[in-house]
Amino acid sequence: MHPHEALDPDRLCSRCDPAVFDFDTTAALPEPEQPFGQARAVEALRLGLDLVGPGFNVFVFGEPGSGRHHIVRRLLEAHAATRPPPQDWCHVHNFTESNNPAVLRLPAGQGARLHKAMEDFVAELGEAIGAALEGEEYRSRIRAIEQANTAREERALAEITAAADAQGVMLQNTPDGIAFAPMRDGQAMDPETFAALPDDERKRVAAAMQAMRARLDQMMQGLPKLRRETRALVSTATREAILRATGHLVEELKGAFAHLPTVQRYLDGVLADVVKTGAELHEPAEEDEDENKLSFATSLSLNRYRVNLFVGHEDGARAPVVCVDNPTVANLTGRIDQVAHMGTLVTHFMLIKPGALQRANGGYLMLDAQKVLSQPYAWDGLKRALATSEARIESLAHLSGWLGTLPLEPEPIPLALKVVLFGEREHYELLQSLDPEFDELFKVAADFEEEAPRDAAGVQGFAALLGSLARAAGLRALNRDAVGRMVEHASRMVDDSRKLSIRVRPLQDLLREADHVCAAGGRSCIGREDVNAALAARERRADRQRDAWHEAMRRDTLLIATSGLHVGQINGLAVQESGSFRFGLPVRITATARVGEGDLVDIERESTLGQPIHSKGVMILAAFLGARYAQGVPLSLSASLVFEQSYGPVEGDSASLAELCALLSALASVPIRQSLAVTGSVNQHGQVQAVGAVNEKIEGFFDACRERGLEGGQGVVIPATNVEHLMLRDDVVQAAAQGRFRIHAVSDVDEAVELLTGLAAGEPDSKGRLPEGSFNRLVAARLVQMSELRRIHGGDRWRDDGRMLRRALGGAGLRLRRSR
Repeated sequence: MHPHEALDPDRLCSRCDPAVFDFDTTAALPEPEQPFGQARAVEALRLGLDLVGPGFNVFVFGEPGSGRHHIVRRLLEAHAATRPPPQDWCHVHNFTESNNPAVLRLPAGQGARLHKAMEDFVAELGEAIGAALEGEEYRSRIRAIEQANTAREERALAEITAAADAQGVMLQNTPDGIAFAPMRDGQAMDPETFAALPDDERKRVAAAMQAMRARLDQMMQGLPKLRRETRALVSTATREAILRATGHLVEELKGAFAHLPTVQRYLDGVLADVVKTGAELHEPAEEDEDENKLSFATSLSLNRYRVNLFVGHEDGARAPVVCVDNPTVANLTGRIDQVAHMGTLVTHFMLIKPGALQRANGGYLMLDAQKVLSQPYAWDGLKRALATSEARIESLAHLSGWLGTLPLEPEPIPLALKVVLFGEREHYELLQSLDPEFDELFKVAADFEEEAPRDAAGVQGFAALLGSLARAAGLRALNRDAVGRMVEHASRMVDDSRKLSIRVRPLQDLLREADHVCAAGGRSCIGREDVNAALAARERRADRQRDAWHEAMRRDTLLIATSGLHVGQINGLAVQESGSFRFGLPVRITATARVGEGDLVDIERESTLGQPIHSKGVMILAAFLGARYAQGVPLSLSASLVFEQSYGPVEGDSASLAELCALLSALASVPIRQSLAVTGSVNQHGQVQAVGAVNEKIEGFFDACRERGLEGGQGVVIPATNVEHLMLRDDVVQAAAQGRFRIHAVSDVDEAVELLTGLAAGEPDSKGRLPEGSFNRLVAARLVQMSELRRIHGGDRWRDDGRMLRRALGGAGLRLRRSR
C-alpha cells in the first residue's frame, strides 16, 4: 500500500469474533489442566522440584501481577501430594548440657501425642513423688537411718565417757565445746585441789586427759564420714521411693511409644533425672523434720520434663507449602523468646519458636526476594541454612553483639526442603553478579511469560483462563461476547494485535469491576457491555490529568496546531502515565538551522531534561544528515531541536522521526502539515523503526483534533512495523471508517516527508542526481549553500578553491547518496 493512502479501518483494531467460541458462558469450560501460556516456566519449575541434590532451589522471575505465586503454589501443592509425609520436631531438656536443648524427630502426629503425654506426666509427677516422700513407709525408713546414725554417735561418745571415768577424768560440756577435767568422787576438781595432788598423780591425770582429748578428736573426725554414709543411705532410700512412685508412670509412657527408639531413650533419661533430682533435694534433716518437709511440686522445676512441640503435623499430613510475607531473620530461622522473672529476662527450651525454614522442612518454602534482601541478616541466614542443610536458631541480639549473656543453643534441625524465591529479572541478574553463592544455591530459573500468542489455540486457552479466574474469585461467568472483548483488551494491554496479555492480576481486577456493573444491571452473566462499562469507568476515574491537558489545548495555553502549514514545526506524540493509566498527547517540536560547524544542538539535553535514549536519537539524526547529504562537502550547519512547552524529563527515541522531519523542513524551507502528528524512531539510514504505546499516541492526537473539530485531513503517521500493534478505540476506528481521521504507515523518512509536505522526496538517478524541485534536492542545495557561506566567511579556518563545491553542485543536479 502506498504511504499516501490511509490504513484500512479493519487494520486499526483486530476484533475477536465471538463465533469462534463453542460455549455460551465460561461456566461450561473446565478448569485448565496446565497454566495458560507458561509452559516454559512450568517445565523449569518441575525440573527444580524433581531434581534431588544441594542447590536445586528455584528462582521464579516475572513481572508483578503475572500470577506467578498462584501458579507456583498450585504446582507445589500438587507435587507435595507425591512426597513422603513430613516429620514432627520436638525440643526437650538436655539432662547433660542444660544450655543445649535436644531435638526429637518423630513421625507426623506423634509429636502432639508426646507433648500431651508429657503434660499429663508432669501433672501427675509432683503429686506422686510428694505422696511417696511423705508416706509413713519412707518417713519410717528415714527415721530409722537417722536414729541409727544418732545411736552410733552416742555410743562412741559413751565409750569415751566411760574410759574417761575409769581414768579419773570427767567429760564436760562448756560454751567452747567438750572439755576434760580431773575428777574426784564424781565431781570435777577445782584448780587448788588439783594443784595439791602429788606430782605423780597430777602427771597421770594430765596424761589421761590428753589421751581422752586425742580419742575425742579421732571420734569427731569420723563424724563427717558417718554423716555422709547416713546421707547416702537417705539418698538411696529416696531414690528407691521415687523410683517406685514414678517408674510405672514412665513405663506406661514407654509402652505408648514403644515403636519410637528415640522416645524410649528420652524417657529413660527422664526417669533417671527425676530420681536423681528428687534424691538431691532430700538431704537429711538437721532440724525438726516437721519444719523441713519438702514439697516436690514446688522445690523441683517440672518444666524440664515437658516437651516443646516445635513443629507438629496432623497424622497423614502432606508435605508443607509455606509462604512468608514478612521474612525477618527470626521468622525465617526461628527465635527464642524470653519472659520477665523477678526483674530479669529468662528463657528455657519451651520458649523456642520455629521459623519458616523449620515449618517448611520436608516440603516447600515460598519467599519474595526483595523482602528477604531488605531484612537485616535474613538473606545471610537463608543462605547459611541452605548451604549447611540445617536450621540453626540464632538470636538477632547475639548476632549483633547486643547481649553478652550465655544464650540457649538448641540443637540444629537437618533441613530437606525446596525454596522458591520470587523476584523480577533485575533481582536475579543483580544477585548473580553480586553474590558468588547465589548460583550455587539457586540453580534453576523459571521465567514467567507476560503474553501469549493470539492464535486459535491461544484464544481458546485465554477463554479457559478467564473462566478459571472468575470461578476463583466467585464472580459471574462471562458470555462469548464478553470473552471476545476481553481478548481485544488483552491485546491492547500488550500493544500487539497478535499477542494476549496473561498478567492475571489486572485481568482479574477488570473482571471484578465488570461483575460489579453486571450485578448493578441485574444480569446473570457478564457481557461485552459490562466489560466496556468497566473500562470506561476505570478511564474516567484516572483521566483527570488528561482532561487538564485537553483544557490547556482548548484555551491555547498549550500551543498545538491541528491545521495549517508551518516550516520547521511538527506535532510529535508523547505518552504520560498517571498511576496505571497511560495516555498520549501531542507536543510541538520545532527546529532551526543556520550556518555553523556541523553542530546539532539538543536543547533538551543541554538543559539536562533530555535523558540518555533521547540524546542518542538526536545524535543518530546528525549521523543521518552527514551520511546522506554531506558526502562531498563539510556539514556546515548549526541546528537546534526542542520540545516546546516541555518542563519535565524527555526520554525515548520515539520522536526522532518527527525531529528529523522538522529539521529537514527547516533546511528545505518547506512547511509541514500541522494536521498530521508523527511518531517513530529512525536509524542512521533513514529507516523508520517501531515504537511503544502507539495506540495511546494515536488516540492522544485524535482527542486533540476532536476537541477542535475533525476536518477529514487529520491523522497520524506511524512506522509500518507498528501496524500489527494497532488496537485502537472504537471511536477512532469509526472516525477512520468515515474518512474523518487517517492513520498512515511509513517505512522510511522519504515517505514521511512526502506525506507531511506534499512534495516528492526525490530519488537520485543512476548518476546520483536529484529531480528538480524535489524535497531532498532542496535540503542538499541548502547544505551546499551553507558550506559555501562558511567557506566565504570562515577565513583561515577553511581554505578551498571552490572545486569541491562546484563538483557537488554539478551541472544538471545535486548528487545524493542512496540510503535504501
